[in-house]
Amino acid sequence: MPSFSVSVGPITCALRRGGLVGDRDRIRMLAKELAALRPGAILCRATPVAKALFQETSEIPIVFVNVSDPVGDGLVASLARPGGNVTGFTNVEDSLGGKWLELLKEIDPAVERVAVIFDPKTSPGGGTYYVRQINQAAALHLTAIPTMVTNAVEIEQAADAAAREPNSSLLVLPDVTTTSHRDLITTSATRRRLPAVYSSGYFVKGGGLISYGVEITDLYRRAAGYVDRILRGAKPSDLPVQEPVKFELAINLNTAKALGLTVPPALLARADEVID
Repeated sequence: MPSFSVSVGPITCALRRGGLVGDRDRIRMLAKELAALRPGAILCRATPVAKALFQETSEIPIVFVNVSDPVGDGLVASLARPGGNVTGFTNVEDSLGGKWLELLKEIDPAVERVAVIFDPKTSPGGGTYYVRQINQAAALHLTAIPTMVTNAVEIEQAADAAAREPNSSLLVLPDVTTTSHRDLITTSATRRRLPAVYSSGYFVKGGGLISYGVEITDLYRRAAGYVDRILRGAKPSDLPVQEPVKFELAINLNTAKALGLTVPPALLARADEVID
């Protein structure tokens, strides 16, 4: 769930708004409302929220977390020199695409095809940021198939299409649509006996097979330091956008069993969270 954190002078308050996932109109409305308060700084999570706030103000400092492609989405001029009122902490780094594919092959060596599930309307760069990473991991001898979805019906259709081909799997990219339909996605994958890899542990807690992604709490800890520096006089343009440094691996043994998979001991030993 996207959340706004506002700091005004010495007073800090958090505004948490429910029901924002997938509701871009409401995100824009709340961004306008928040900018009108003229806080000393704004802390926000997720690309749609950051973009909405960016469109509302070029003066109020904005610190984001969990934004995948801030340069491609026009939030900053470059990672090293943001150049405006926005800076923050991304949730990807260049090895992630290959890492997701490696994990799929490790947990199911028979996998040959992977449907890359994303919504071009809500995925960073229309999905091209991640797809480019994934295509660069061709040495794994997997066929990656970009699969665009925008709603529940298309998600079911994508799972059906993948299941019709032998040795298929899913790679679910992080965006507003896949997050809001995570229960449907994990259920659909298991029902069709499709191994699937995700970017966040909450997919695995909800029945997904395996996930590897950024430790979001670490991003918030680091972002708090940026907010503090800004409130003490630092400019966002002087604070480089930083990449993640801590990652989490989660595995659901119940789902592995349902799919007829045996998790290799070496992979199990590396997991930060195991659900059984």
